[in-house]
Amino acid sequence: MAASSDPAEVARAIRAGDRRMMARAITKLESTRDDDYAAGQAILEKMITDAGNAIRVGITGPPGVGKSTFIEALGLYLVEQGKRVAVLAVDPSSPVTGGSILGDKTRMERLTVRPEAFIRPSPSGGSLGGVAHRTREAMLLCEAAGYDVILIETVGIGQSEVTVASMVDFFLVLLLPSGGDELQGIKKGVIELADALVVNKADGPMEQTAHRTRVDYASALDLIRSGNDEWRPVALAASALNEEGIAAVWNTILEHHELCVGNGGFEQRRRDQAKDWMWKLVDEGIAREFREQPGMDARIAEQEASVAAQKATPAAAARVLLDAFRAR
Repeated sequence: MAASSDPAEVARAIRAGDRRMMARAITKLESTRDDDYAAGQAILEKMITDAGNAIRVGITGPPGVGKSTFIEALGLYLVEQGKRVAVLAVDPSSPVTGGSILGDKTRMERLTVRPEAFIRPSPSGGSLGGVAHRTREAMLLCEAAGYDVILIETVGIGQSEVTVASMVDFFLVLLLPSGGDELQGIKKGVIELADALVVNKADGPMEQTAHRTRVDYASALDLIRSGNDEWRPVALAASALNEEGIAAVWNTILEHHELCVGNGGFEQRRRDQAKDWMWKLVDEGIAREFREQPGMDARIAEQEASVAAQKATPAAAARVLLDAFRAR
């Protein structure tokens, strides 16, 4: 991986601020080759005790909402506040070619050149499992390297929002200015996950619309999130283009963080996330071992054909496959 492949030496270099070495370590963790992945894990294991001190922020929003511009504006603001910032951008992969756009690094030109910032676009590989594995491990490595804030961008479609929300401390949803009737299109599931809504593009001819939209969303939050949680999600307006409202967003994140630290929710959430991640890895490992067992491909094909032809129930077919797996 560079002059040295010794995990302890690589870990020391990353702690010393070697961003190139960290990028290479993340590449190892993202690799589908067992030897590369094992090398990445060995590095992470040397650093894991230093992880866990950053504030993890998930950011989602529909296409065209200006996620990259917003993340760059927030990142630049944090750097000016003396923070070290890592941006992990989860890019959609093509279901046909498997390729990934990986455009965030070129779109965040000002943030990219700041030595206090590290930007890593990672292809999702077309699977949420890939997002969870690669992004979680990259996040831990960035934390162990001393980054204070980890910003994780999700593609903003479907289940990926739930996946990212489950690995962060604060989940922020970006929204476009819109008329009152368009509020009906808001996804309740996303709102239930959100710790804050931010109406972006509150500038130019859309400024007044953005502020009206913020008021409408604030009212919607009162209806949807009227539980007994200590934290009440808020609706804000911002202009990432003009870098306005960014400080208010960060102060909201800090307020949430201080509340969670004070009531013990922060540590409990981190513990729950770590255990949940462990069991997901166990489940995925068992599933992989199940499929890789000699002769299992033929058994699976046989049972799938039986189920498709309605010669066997899915439960009976599953039982046959599990019995074969246990008998190996």
